[in-house]
Amino acid sequence: MRLTIDKHNEMARELVARLAPQIGETLCTGILEADQSSEAGIYEQRERVASLKEKLTSLDSPEAKSLLSLADLLVKKSVWIMGGDGWAYDIGFGGLDHVLASGKNVNILVLDTEVYSNTGGQMSKSTPRSAVAKFAAGGKPAAKKDLGMIAMTYGNVYVAAVAMGANDMQTIRAFIEAEAYNGPSIIIAYSHCIAHGIDMARGMTNQKAAVESGHWPLFRFNPMLEAEGKNPFKLDSKAPKTTFEQYAYMETRYKMLTKSNPEAARRLMALAEGDVKKRWKRYEELAQENGNGKASAPDPV
Repeated sequence: MRLTIDKHNEMARELVARLAPQIGETLCTGILEADQSSEAGIYEQRERVASLKEKLTSLDSPEAKSLLSLADLLVKKSVWIMGGDGWAYDIGFGGLDHVLASGKNVNILVLDTEVYSNTGGQMSKSTPRSAVAKFAAGGKPAAKKDLGMIAMTYGNVYVAAVAMGANDMQTIRAFIEAEAYNGPSIIIAYSHCIAHGIDMARGMTNQKAAVESGHWPLFRFNPMLEAEGKNPFKLDSKAPKTTFEQYAYMETRYKMLTKSNPEAARRLMALAEGDVKKRWKRYEELAQENGNGKASAPDPV
């Protein structure tokens, strides 16, 4: 879809340039040089395209008719791919990685439930260590795959981790920035799930607890900032103020192991706590500003 939209946009732009004498140089220049990185810019381009279509109806050439059929493609089109963690981390990871590496202006939203929710709650590569799921009845022995870190290694991909229940403004900022970024973007959203063994009416509370424990750090990686000489990585959540265990045992997917195998539960929980600390330290190091030894402060909410 992205490739088709881009090709149609290219054809439309060529026709605008070719028909400039009939359409008017001022209008053509405005259309071809429009800044559509903001909602205001997109709105102004829609107005220009409306004027263009009015002019084209009075022209009877084949080129004018072709441009009239393509004119709406001169307005920026948003392309989003949405899927769960089973797709993004596992069976669809090769395709997702291909899209990220393409450099095309495609946005990806991963609804991360940390488990294969649609097929009965099987373990995925997003499942945290110590969580119980199908095919991990004794608690998942390995750490959660860090999809955000993998995406950031490309350097030209916008990456964000969000949790609406913890910081709704940070979530909105991430979507606005991803949409404005002219390149691939991926937003990984914490998505509470009935497979977690929680009261779904309190899902936002669990999201907040996941962030406060350090299990789900909130961040944004914007390559545009690097071009301005700034650190592209922004750590939006504060240092953990609770333990991973305090958050985890709010959910049956972790707590059930304490009943079936208490020894394994203790061992895996200690390892999971270590995973959280190591990941937080890694992210905190990324957020360092110009070697001044201080992590970037979260944006005010």
